[in-house]
Amino acid sequence: MNLNQVTLPVTDMQCATEFYRRMGFLQIVDTPHYARFECPEGDATFSLSLTEHVTPNQSVIYFETEKLDSWVEQLQAKGFEFIQAPQDQSYLWREAVLLDPSGNRLKLYWAGDNRKNPPWRVERRD
Repeated sequence: MNLNQVTLPVTDMQCATEFYRRMGFLQIVDTPHYARFECPEGDATFSLSLTEHVTPNQSVIYFETEKLDSWVEQLQAKGFEFIQAPQDQSYLWREAVLLDPSGNRLKLYWAGDNRKNPPWRVERRD
């Protein structure tokens, strides 16, 4: 089993698809109510679904790259505004935070081996 698809609600499909293409994602499905993107690295995809209202939630979408700081600098040069610049976190990840046009919270990060193997890792299957 592998998690690959996450769908984000958006209120303006044209604005949202432009936002994600400007971030560097490749759009592979384009309809008035649904869009899907490939990530520039790896094999993951994510999608957008048009809705009238985005319900505020605590979900966070994470996009990982080893080149975090340079990616953030490139995005800032394109006019993207971050609510948190890249920072080292206590859980050994480096993260930057921004919101998409519909208010979905995005974290750009690099965790390296700590993503799956932090010093406090447990292996539990009940």
